[in-house]
Amino acid sequence: MNKQQLASKIWESANKMRSKIEANEYKDYILGFIFYKFLSENELMRLKANDFTEDDLPQLTEDNPDIVEGVQDECGYFIAYDNLFSTWIKKGNDFEISNVRDALSAFSRNINPARKRVFDGIFDTLQTGLSKLGTDARSQSKAARDLIYLIKDIPMDGRQDYDVLGFIYEYLISNFAANAGKKAGEFYTPSEVSQLMSEIVAWHLQGREQIKIYDPTSGSGSLLIHIGQAVARRNGNPDSIMYYAQELKENTYNLTRMNLVMRGILPDNIVARNGDTLEDDWPWFDTLENKEETYNPLFVDAVVSNPPYSQNWDPTDKEIDPRFSYGIAPKSKADYAFLLHDLYHLRADGIMTIVLPHGVLFRGGEEGQIRKNLIENRHIQAIIGLPANIFFGTGIPTIVMVLRKKRDDDKVLIVDASKHFIKDGKNNKLQASDIKRIVDVVSNNRTVPKFSRLVSIDEIRANDYNLNIPRYVDSSEDAEMWDVYASMFGGVPKNEVERFKEYWNAWPSLKAELFRDNGACYACDHDDIATVVRNNADVQAFIASYEQAISGLPADLRSRLVEHPEQVDALAQETAIGKELDAMIADTALVDPYDAYQKLDDAWNGISIDLEVLGSEGFDVVGAVDPNMVVKKKAGKDVEVQDGWIGRVLPFDLVQRELLHDDLAAIETDERRVQDIDSEIETILEGFDEDDRQNSDAINQDGDAFVAAELKKAVKAIGKNPSSDFERGLVQAQKLLDEAKKLKSGIKTKRNVLEEKTYNTIKALSDDEARRLLEAKWITPLQKQLEALPNAVIDEFIGKVNALKNKYATTYADVCGQIDEAERELAGMLGDLTGNARDLAGLEELKSLLGGE
Repeated sequence: MNKQQLASKIWESANKMRSKIEANEYKDYILGFIFYKFLSENELMRLKANDFTEDDLPQLTEDNPDIVEGVQDECGYFIAYDNLFSTWIKKGNDFEISNVRDALSAFSRNINPARKRVFDGIFDTLQTGLSKLGTDARSQSKAARDLIYLIKDIPMDGRQDYDVLGFIYEYLISNFAANAGKKAGEFYTPSEVSQLMSEIVAWHLQGREQIKIYDPTSGSGSLLIHIGQAVARRNGNPDSIMYYAQELKENTYNLTRMNLVMRGILPDNIVARNGDTLEDDWPWFDTLENKEETYNPLFVDAVVSNPPYSQNWDPTDKEIDPRFSYGIAPKSKADYAFLLHDLYHLRADGIMTIVLPHGVLFRGGEEGQIRKNLIENRHIQAIIGLPANIFFGTGIPTIVMVLRKKRDDDKVLIVDASKHFIKDGKNNKLQASDIKRIVDVVSNNRTVPKFSRLVSIDEIRANDYNLNIPRYVDSSEDAEMWDVYASMFGGVPKNEVERFKEYWNAWPSLKAELFRDNGACYACDHDDIATVVRNNADVQAFIASYEQAISGLPADLRSRLVEHPEQVDALAQETAIGKELDAMIADTALVDPYDAYQKLDDAWNGISIDLEVLGSEGFDVVGAVDPNMVVKKKAGKDVEVQDGWIGRVLPFDLVQRELLHDDLAAIETDERRVQDIDSEIETILEGFDEDDRQNSDAINQDGDAFVAAELKKAVKAIGKNPSSDFERGLVQAQKLLDEAKKLKSGIKTKRNVLEEKTYNTIKALSDDEARRLLEAKWITPLQKQLEALPNAVIDEFIGKVNALKNKYATTYADVCGQIDEAERELAGMLGDLTGNARDLAGLEELKSLLGGE
């Protein structure tokens, strides 16, 4: 299984296993066990690298101080042989919950004193929660045993640079967040928001050799990790990044530390703290035992945070706190308290991004004064309005505010990204193209109509420091225009045609082909707008030019990805290909480069998974075939059984289309014939009269299908000489059903033969065939998606022209004529009515009013 399949399988099983335990609590158990597995296997990996063998492992006991000290120096902790995760697995049904309790207690006393900050108390949440796994030791043991068997197949040997482990951990956290309701906000920032903030920070920090990043409300640590990954991609040295994290809730603080450690971050680069950020600012002291903390403030290159929104806090005596020199946030809304805390900890050349509710942009009082001070001191670089429903547990719209400690620029970039998202279940989600669109305007300080605008401080002052986004950026659709003259006399208003200026610039000859100038308005005499547009020479040249621009992409992708796929750096290549694609279509009008980028990213989700498999297992894995395991019900239980085979990299249907086309075509021909038979049988049924259908046992009560057994009896009784159309129909239907049955049996046999042939074909692939199939899987679909973009532009334009033509197709005079005609028809029908003298007098008056007399 690839990492997505494994993560999905673990989540589905874990969700069933948790039974009545709240998702927010159950996450602490499964994530805690995953972390313990990681530490166990990390220790084993390091020992075996130092010539330890399986036979030497039983020597791992606390009675052997030299080994204990050596492991502590190497790993920062020591786990005895009896407490290793692999030993738990070997115990099988003899595994008991007491094994876990003993192991966690032993871990606590065997931490290297120099690593106390990273590991001390990290399993407290798991240890104290074990009792909730069941009502007694037996049920607790079973629940824990089920958990460790569920996660035993997660690879943690370091060969894949911790990516699989990190992906699964993040996948589980996000799914637990989706099921945790309002509590989700306590520990998780959606990865898309994290990525947006990360790219902005990484852009600012590029080129720096040593970097410190800090999250004062760290939650699961995912935001810090995204920042670190983005910075490392640009700067190339992940070990040069120091991670500082503070978190109020102990169980969430433990998540932070686990997540950071499991991503391969050096323990020396992790400084995490369990504390109240607003009440207990970050001091520095040498050891945990030193209780005399001297205030030595932390200053970093970047601060990122997603603090709890509008929470209560205690502002008492905070006016003497240097963090809050710009003002004290109200006690019922700590939003600006968190922001000022973050800003204080920035170095002069640092950057910060923070997620906040919209209210911070316009609320008055103390918050208004703080906002004024931030603006006047040039700290606010950008405000990004996000879509609503983007966070788990809350539907309120939020912003990302970008701030700097020192800026020369006196403008603020306002971005309204609230309409750029896709639906994802109940939530909205930023796509890769949405993130790129935002990052591009922020990093380039760019004004884009209906999306972003650079606003001067003078304008903000004139608005009394109100930063509400709609005051500065109008992202709403243009109001519908109605031209009175055209509504009365017909034709298409010239000013509305000119709104298509970008199209006329790209296709200069098209306007004259579509519209005839009749003086006051344009006339559109064409019934088929689409044909005129698509046959236009400039439109055809537009398509040809675009296709020429991207024609070199397949060859380039073959060189980058297919020649030596096992050596590809997936992250670096996606970035490089994205830049190349941008350059290819830079001079192409009308095609949105962000649409092209999204097509690339959509394709890359699958490509990157394959590249990871190839990178870890080598090129020969292209020819690997695995059992296709599915879950089926047996004796009331879910049982995993094999259902055929599946290519580890190459889908069977792809191989069949590319290399076994004739075999596949023969099956598809038979399948089409079965569909035709279904249609013919339906036609026969529709041809019967109602009496025949109701009186025949060969047809079901609804009259829309034959009853197989009864039909066979009826046809046998009819014999060789049917005497009516109905009987002939029954005989023909039986022949068709017999033919369909034979075809279906043959299709099944051919499918089985084709499956076996596909299995053997994949196993016997030459290197050239393997590369050809990788190209067919990765490159061909992407190229087709990209080539479709001009047609999407053309279709959208055709829709707009048709809508404009139809808008004025009916004049006011036409409407009046239609009303008059309708009144005349109604008056005529009234004349056919009868009634008493009183009724008829009333009808005569109505006819008179309708103009019928």
